[in-house]
Amino acid sequence: MSAVDDIPRLVMEGHIATMRLCKPSYANRLAPRDLEAIRRHLDVVNANDDIRVLRIQAEGKYFCSGYDISSLASDDAPSSLYFGETMDLIEAARPVTIAAIQGGAYGGGTDLCLACDFRIGTPQADMFMPATRLGLHFYAGGMSRYVTRLGLDQAKRLFLSAEKIQADEMLRIGFLTELVPDDRLLDRVDALSAQIAVMAPIPLFGVKAHLNRIARGLVDTAGIEQSVLRSERSQDLAEGAKAWKERRAPNFTGC
Repeated sequence: MSAVDDIPRLVMEGHIATMRLCKPSYANRLAPRDLEAIRRHLDVVNANDDIRVLRIQAEGKYFCSGYDISSLASDDAPSSLYFGETMDLIEAARPVTIAAIQGGAYGGGTDLCLACDFRIGTPQADMFMPATRLGLHFYAGGMSRYVTRLGLDQAKRLFLSAEKIQADEMLRIGFLTELVPDDRLLDRVDALSAQIAVMAPIPLFGVKAHLNRIARGLVDTAGIEQSVLRSERSQDLAEGAKAWKERRAPNFTGC
């Protein structure tokens, strides 16, 4: 596989976009050029009003082994802060994000998972955070995601001990939102994607963004009130009420 072929790919169909990590022989670790591709894909997705769901999937045995720290040996390679900034962009993506975690997530790969709104895993999934053991201080966004998603005690446990945990424990502490059999992963991701894709875009995107802010103690009351009023004045609210009365599925347009 050429260097061009193994960068993350993006496919868009209807209201759903899928980003795929394509470096299975390197445990889907992300080099600077991979992060650049992810940023380009996010720009495309965020600019497309039709996209309501973004799934992140990976090829091979591993989901993602984080930043390719061998890149740090190069004088012109960006700091691991660049990796963290990219994960922040995933968290801030407008569509609802789903990580399909078919295997191991390590280091920054765990933060890629936590940056997503839903994290669907299989029994083959495991995770650990080796940054401290490797001598690397983690970046601010990732530590914040660990604390807001998992709680302070679990964040300390995983960062300070570098303990590896398995899928059932990942589910118990909230790292995974669902655990499904290996052969059901893609079906479940497809079903969840379809369920979200028919939601009204104005509240879907607004509620997602505000929930993430609230998790960090940033309650934008004025912004929430504006979003409420916008939804109340939208054509979609009228369509939702009409569809409910007529006992049919609504056709939301985001207007």
